Amino acid sequence: MSKSKDYILGVNQTELERLEFQHKVWKKYTDEFLDKTGVKSAWKCLDVGSGPGFVSIDIRNKIGDKGELTVVEPSEFYLDYFKDHCNKVKWNNIKFINQNFEDAEIEKNYYDLIFLRWVIDFVSEPEDYLIKLIGSMKTGGIIAIQDYVYENISVYPKGGPADNLADSVRDYWISGGGDPYYAVKIPAVFRRCNVELIDLTPVVRAGGPESDIYQWADKFMSVHINQMYEKKVITKKQCDDISNDWNSRKKNPDSVFITPMILNVMGRKL
Repeated sequence: MSKSKDYILGVNQTELERLEFQHKVWKKYTDEFLDKTGVKSAWKCLDVGSGPGFVSIDIRNKIGDKGELTVVEPSEFYLDYFKDHCNKVKWNNIKFINQNFEDAEIEKNYYDLIFLRWVIDFVSEPEDYLIKLIGSMKTGGIIAIQDYVYENISVYPKGGPADNLADSVRDYWISGGGDPYYAVKIPAVFRRCNVELIDLTPVVRAGGPESDIYQWADKFMSVHINQMYEKKVITKKQCDDISNDWNSRKKNPDSVFITPMILNVMGRKL
């Protein structure tokens, strides 16, 4: 992952609050995926790119006091948020690493579970990143990855500048050094690294303007369309046109937003 100051979506209180809302919107699907890993008491777990620790909390609740959780997060701002929570609930089996994962010293052949959500698509050298993760898994250990395959995203009815939203967001990810399609490349790396693919499942959601999923998209749009312009991913005219079209559509009770595909990828180290 790039250093926190370069993190494509930003590191600030507004983004933290968006991430918290995002976690609530997608929690059901993350919980179901975590359940598939079989994570249980006393497991040693690694949460990579943990952000403010929303998934880390869910993992810690599953492994209990006998387990061990290591979180790696380049943003000190986000890591401090999670540390504060751990202090309040008196959790003392958490290890905090405030570094990029590429630079972090992680034990080899150690973890029962490695988890990543919305991380690997954003790194500049994702295959090297993934191979290092696999080296940190014990034999029989599970790696579980949730990330975008940036297709499907759309808003209906069609007919306006927001129809091109998917292209703009893909270019945004790429401008930060990421790959909006890397999730579909993970099974090939698993095969080369002696990791058995045990789950490959897409998740797509849809909803109207009153739904949590539409509001999730709106929280992203309200900040990041301007960021796309500032990073010269789109022009000022495109920024204004997309924003105006989006704001018009969300006032239409018949609008439907369809999310980009989230791909659940899980493997077991042989």
